Amino acid sequence: MTRNHSAQRDVPEKSFATRDAQSADAAELCAIYGFHVVDGAGTFEEVAPATDEFRRRMENVQARGLPWRVAEAGGSIIGYCYASPYHARSAYKFTVQTSVYVDRNWQHRGVGLALLNEVVTACKQLGYCQIMAAVGDSHNESALKLHARAGFRTIGYAMRAGVKFGRWTDVVYLQRFLGDFTDPPPANDPVGYISSSDQTGP
Repeated sequence: MTRNHSAQRDVPEKSFATRDAQSADAAELCAIYGFHVVDGAGTFEEVAPATDEFRRRMENVQARGLPWRVAEAGGSIIGYCYASPYHARSAYKFTVQTSVYVDRNWQHRGVGLALLNEVVTACKQLGYCQIMAAVGDSHNESALKLHARAGFRTIGYAMRAGVKFGRWTDVVYLQRFLGDFTDPPPANDPVGYISSSDQTGP
C-alpha cells in the first residue's frame, strides 16, 4: 500500500486532480505499481506485471462497475486507487477490498487519502456495506495512518505471513463500515456483484 502522511495539509489546494481511470492509463499505472512491487512490502507480488496484464486487471474491475480512480498533476498520473471483490463466494457480496498506490515523488502529499476517500464514497453509492484493506508490512506506519484517517480500523494481523526482501512480513487487516453497524443486509445486490458458478473453493 502507499505511504502517506498528514503533510497533506501543507499542499496547496488543487495541486492535483482526480478522475476515472482509462485503458490508455495502463502503462503509467503499471509503472507506479512496479516501483512498489520492486521497492516495497505493501504488495506481496514480487514480479511486476507487464502493461497488458495490468490493463487486463484494470478492465476486469471496471467491467463490474467498480471504481478505479487516478490522480493527475502536470499531465502525468501520480497515483491510483480501486475497489475489487473481496471474495467470490456469494456471502461476501456486500464487501469489497481497496488498494491504493502513489508515485514515489508524490507520497506524503494527500494523494492517497483523496483517492481512497473517493473510492469509499463510490462503493457506498454502489450498495456495498463493508470495505476491507490488507496492508503489507506492519511497519508500514504511513499506510496504516492513511487508512485510519479514511475511517478504517485495524481488526487483526497475519504474523509472518510472507517473505519479501529476505525477511518475514506481516499483513495488517483493516475494515470500514459504510453504514450503521446494526442495519440488516440490503434487499438488493450491489452494483458489480457477479454470482460465482463455483463457490466451493479448494
